Amino acid sequence: MTKLKTIQHTVTSPLVNMGPIRLRQPLPSQGIENVDPFLLLHHYGPYAISEFNNPFDLGPHPHRGFEPITLLFKGEQFHRDSLGNEMVVKAGGVQWTTAGRGIIHAEAPTKEFVKKGGDLEGIQLWLNLPAKDKMITPNYQHLEDEEIPKIISKDQKVQLNIIAGNQSDVYGKILTQTVVNVFTAKAKENGQIEIEIPENHQSLIYLLDGEILINDTAVLQKGAHQMVTFHQDGNTIKFEAQKESSILILSGAPIKEKITQYGPYVMNTQTEILEAMRDYQQGKMGYLY
Repeated sequence: MTKLKTIQHTVTSPLVNMGPIRLRQPLPSQGIENVDPFLLLHHYGPYAISEFNNPFDLGPHPHRGFEPITLLFKGEQFHRDSLGNEMVVKAGGVQWTTAGRGIIHAEAPTKEFVKKGGDLEGIQLWLNLPAKDKMITPNYQHLEDEEIPKIISKDQKVQLNIIAGNQSDVYGKILTQTVVNVFTAKAKENGQIEIEIPENHQSLIYLLDGEILINDTAVLQKGAHQMVTFHQDGNTIKFEAQKESSILILSGAPIKEKITQYGPYVMNTQTEILEAMRDYQQGKMGYLY
């Protein structure tokens, strides 16, 4: 039996300042601390990048205790980290970093991209790790657009990209530490699709661009409401595109643990945060120049 999940919150995607960058932060926001296990959702861009305008050059910085994930929708970024990975992520691609006990990474538009100019747009997600896995060995996974399994809707108007998790026996290629679904979708006008989401999962839909009707009740529109979260009931969500749209669908089994967060570290206690700061200063998370 398919039963639609009921909508819990409908929220806007307010602009916030992160240093020189203005980006949208629907999570955490407006009384929603997190959608466990997802802690943060940043939607950056589209920025017109050029030699005269390149605010998105993030120098080396550390992480511990969670998984920072980048989904790139437009442009290209160069990733490098203390594990020795150097990778160019292009539009449609994904980089999935498991910070674990500690990693240092840097990201910026590629020199070639800055030179020729163009739009840069992406999503950065923070996915929590359970206490037992916070100090695991760090890891980095990279998928290009063509490597990501895709499902086409019955009406041929929606393409669902299965990055992690599964849908209709199609499995994402990212190896995850917890049970999550991370999907993106491109929908043409009037395109519709039903997506299966386990009943116990916390889940959300975020709209990057366009306009969609969700479960016949809530409308998401760029510049207005851009995110809905769902109750842990039902096992399906559906949407119909009112115009061409770009969409992110997330769900996960909640971890249900107390979180202590400070800057780039997500741990369970204040002591662990202090240890993380000390370990970074002592070079225990590696080096990146």
